[in-house]
Amino acid sequence: MLRLPTVVAVILTATTVTTTPAHAASPPGIDLRRAQTHQHIDGFGYSIAFQRTSLVHNLSEAKREEALDLLLGRDNGAAPSILRLGIGSSATTVYDKMLSIQPTDPGGPSAPPNYSWDGWDGGQVWYAKEARERGVHRFYADAWSAPGYMKDNGTDTSGGSLCGLQGVTCASGDWREAYARYLVQYATFYRQEGIRLDEIGFTNEPDYTASYASMRFTPAQAVEFVKVLGPIARRAGLGVACCDSFGWQHADPYARAIEADAQARRLVDVVTGHGYASPADRPLSTRKPTWMSEWAPSSVADGWNEAWDSGKGTDGIALAQRIHDTLALADSSAFLFWLGSSRGGTAALLQIDDANDQYRVSSRLYAFAAYSRFIRPGAVRIGAETTAEGLKVSAYRNANGTEVVQILNTGTTAVATTIDMRRPNVYLTDATHRLEKVPGIVTRHGQRSAIALPPRSLTTLVRA
Repeated sequence: MLRLPTVVAVILTATTVTTTPAHAASPPGIDLRRAQTHQHIDGFGYSIAFQRTSLVHNLSEAKREEALDLLLGRDNGAAPSILRLGIGSSATTVYDKMLSIQPTDPGGPSAPPNYSWDGWDGGQVWYAKEARERGVHRFYADAWSAPGYMKDNGTDTSGGSLCGLQGVTCASGDWREAYARYLVQYATFYRQEGIRLDEIGFTNEPDYTASYASMRFTPAQAVEFVKVLGPIARRAGLGVACCDSFGWQHADPYARAIEADAQARRLVDVVTGHGYASPADRPLSTRKPTWMSEWAPSSVADGWNEAWDSGKGTDGIALAQRIHDTLALADSSAFLFWLGSSRGGTAALLQIDDANDQYRVSSRLYAFAAYSRFIRPGAVRIGAETTAEGLKVSAYRNANGTEVVQILNTGTTAVATTIDMRRPNVYLTDATHRLEKVPGIVTRHGQRSAIALPPRSLTTLVRA
């Protein structure tokens, strides 16, 4: 997404944990249901599209390394496990555009392609290599639009549709297969750079017309194109993701259409949706893994905000609650934030001022890192129940057996509770702590551990 004027409301008061009746003599507690398993976790990440990574590259060497450690670091940084790349469609390299690998019409859909590659891709190639060196191994590339000459409106911006789809007739002919091969060629160029793309997506917010790169697909048209792209992508060793719709519930018609078509269902690997028009608060109608592939709060009203809990939608605690709901209510297997870094009044994790060789860190980075640093790819969400008021709780078991419990105290007062977890490492994120180990929050209490949860905080428990 490249959307500045949209204001997104963040709901801070919903109750999202499963509750059980409390016995009168029992204090409120948190109980882990270790035998109860939910979705597997593919990972956490963010987008590096629209040349935002070039801002990081423009910093001095020392500042650049500091910023990369914060954005990519496994131990002290955001620790993403997935990066979302943007497949370009523009004929220009101006900032905020993504350059196409075939900016000019080769002479029609059946003409030999005239692909070109600069090995830079708006800074994404460089950044992907830096990420791989720091342990990121899953890369998802998504197209906002086809090049304009492949569409009925003649431009890669302002919506329009791919020529050749049902209901779309163009004088230039049917560009469906040419567009599919274009997408796969993009992945081929990355493979030549030593970066293997895992999934490709052919559309971004197909239910929304934007002034920037955008293209419309109905659910039926998306299914139609999946059946063109899927076999070509399979032969190239690529997975297919669909359809990055504008809102999570807006993804449901696409999910249902894919499920209803046996061929499309076989060819789609991941069903994706965004969190703008509707939040992720329930599962989608699919048996496929689902990803929240993009969300960020609007920074129009807030500007650059570093606060944890100032009452704004861009607060760190607001992001933590959105991640919790996406995992615990919507059963999503991944959460991808919009941007890791950007400039000006941004809601990205880092603000980059490359002109003055400076950067600033938001509390959103630590809210994100609390999940991404400890819940690793291959984890499974397990059951977690509580009778304690004001808490949002979710629990996970990593492939190596490590247990992670995330506890959000959404209330304005401290909460005393217990949990059936012994001797965990405790990390606190709040107005004065940035995902820091803090003693004294957890103490032994008979067969259980007692927890003293500060108000408006995220407490992360990790037990090997």
